[in-house]
Amino acid sequence: MRYPLIRSDGLVAWLLSGALAGQVGALVFGLAMWELDDLDSVASVARADDSFLIAVPVHLAIAAVVGAGFGALVWHQRSGTGETLLWGLTYGALWWFIGPLTLRPLLEGNALGWDVPSAQAAFAPFLGHLLYGAATGLALLALRRQRLRWPTIGALTRAAIAGLIALSIVGALLSAQDRLHLFPAMSPDAQNGLAWLATLAIGGISGIAFALLVPRPSESAGAGLIRGAMYGFLLWTALNRTILPLIAGDGLTWSANEARADFAALFAYLLFGGALGLAYQWLDSAWRNLLADDVGNDDEEGPGTRGLRAIGRGAIAGVVGGLIFTYVMVEIRGLDDVADIVRADSEAAGLAVHFLIAVIWGVTYGLFFRRQTYDRGSAIGWGVSYGFFVWVLGPNTLMPILLGSTPDWTADSAAGLTASLVGHLAYGAALGITFHHFEAQHSPWWMPYRVAAAARVAQRREQVLTSAPALWALVVIVGLTLPVLLSTAAPAD
Repeated sequence: MRYPLIRSDGLVAWLLSGALAGQVGALVFGLAMWELDDLDSVASVARADDSFLIAVPVHLAIAAVVGAGFGALVWHQRSGTGETLLWGLTYGALWWFIGPLTLRPLLEGNALGWDVPSAQAAFAPFLGHLLYGAATGLALLALRRQRLRWPTIGALTRAAIAGLIALSIVGALLSAQDRLHLFPAMSPDAQNGLAWLATLAIGGISGIAFALLVPRPSESAGAGLIRGAMYGFLLWTALNRTILPLIAGDGLTWSANEARADFAALFAYLLFGGALGLAYQWLDSAWRNLLADDVGNDDEEGPGTRGLRAIGRGAIAGVVGGLIFTYVMVEIRGLDDVADIVRADSEAAGLAVHFLIAVIWGVTYGLFFRRQTYDRGSAIGWGVSYGFFVWVLGPNTLMPILLGSTPDWTADSAAGLTASLVGHLAYGAALGITFHHFEAQHSPWWMPYRVAAAARVAQRREQVLTSAPALWALVVIVGLTLPVLLSTAAPAD
């Protein structure tokens, strides 16, 4: 039997474990700050002249306090690797807002850094806080020696296949833009079989790593999609901006200017992760449903009936979301662009196509997220997350293809769609709430209403214990940081 290094499960033990885990995160963050020659920023908080002698203990002390807070945050949460890692990423991102943008300017006697130029200047610490949170979460698991679930060989195989599928999709999109070099081993001067084999290997390895974080998908396809997209964001941070540049001898590419110049890689990794999570979920579900003896049905309603109900509810919810999105479309004069899809030139045609698209995305949401929202909070969380992913996939990717062009994953192109991002987030929120309203009204005929309601309450409590709330918050944070990358007035490095 394995015992935690700190043999207690009380709050004090978790605070101490978090403080120790924070030192591991501090080591990762500190090495990055050393590489960027930015230790002076820590010393300036303590108003010290000798940067190194003061920066190190101040950095470790701050990391211990923040790590203790993380231990308290995840005290009663699920202790899976993927769950804790997501909480760590979100926690680190939140401390970027609290620390470099708020507390540090105040301690230095300056104004709050709640503006785009200040956020751009602090973009490197943003990536550092993300890695601090990830390292702290993994270290906390090691200190507590939690009993982890490990994927089976079959699950690892399915995840590797899902990684290859996702990579082929994103590779095709990048190839159409002549940007294959943005993915590992796809450099412009190395377009040969060996480079492609290396890239495919990385796709398979990324899938296997995802399976280690999520040993067995137990949620809906939609949850897998969003979870995968945020896994792609982690890959963009750790792989694209950190590990690969270090291997190439370029140092950390953590500035806003460098990230903006390489903006297409962000979309590529988001879509790669989303496709990976969705393919992994579907392959796992197909395996269990086709080959397993017990597929886990817990009701009398067949999958066909559930699917038809989800399609109907999703279509209605899509119309409601489309109504809200219409105001944005009118303000940005986007109906004419939508009408171009059917080669029409009237706003009426654009409005009809707009609602058709809203219904299609609504039906997709219904099929992906059915029986996944148990209250309005989770409905908004999944809806907004879905709206953000649709913004990446829709106007930035599919829309140019439907208009006979190729996707343009540049910062300038995405900057012109910032208003559309707001509209998609509002659309997702309305879509999620409306779909939840109709789904919550359904009471299975084979059980009393009170029994069904009690089951929903239990499922809601169970969901709160997972990383779902952290996932929703992380999606919103990623959306809020996009303007930092999109702005053309990036500060000099």
